[in-house]
Amino acid sequence: MRAPLTAAACLLLLGAAGMPAHAESVGEKTGVNSLIGVAPSSQDFVTQAAISDMFEMQSSQLALTKADDKTKAYAQKMIDDHKKVSDELKSVVQTGDMKLNLPTALDSAHQSKLDKLKSLNGADFTKQYHDDQVTAHKNATDLYKRYAEGGDNAALKDFAIKTKPHLDEHLKMAQDLDKK
Repeated sequence: MRAPLTAAACLLLLGAAGMPAHAESVGEKTGVNSLIGVAPSSQDFVTQAAISDMFEMQSSQLALTKADDKTKAYAQKMIDDHKKVSDELKSVVQTGDMKLNLPTALDSAHQSKLDKLKSLNGADFTKQYHDDQVTAHKNATDLYKRYAEGGDNAALKDFAIKTKPHLDEHLKMAQDLDKK
């Protein structure tokens, strides 16, 4: 009974041609790819990586005006580092023969998180910013790891392999923010 249900679920997630019906796969949208360790498509990787960078920079800009000095120092590093990563990702996408689109705005989930941060101040802001940073970097390190191990574009794989150690460092820094 379980096999037919699994097959039916897979068919519902895929279009008639056996491919996701949208540019971003259903598995990446729902977190299924992450749960089972499947690499995202190249378009999904580029979309998620770019949105992650945008969220890091925009939320960190807020932290520069609303947070304590320790958090502001971390936020400035996130802005500087993610600007470099974002520029490098754009360069990789634009120099190859890839037909991939770079998003120009946050998706609704990240925009909601940013809107929530905008509404907070003081300790409430700092706690939420710290929590968002840990979550965002866990998600990013997972995304980059999965693409580095199983992505289908050599230039993007090289980019993911090169960038992941920096994201690991960011995650550790985010986790240490509350400890100091």
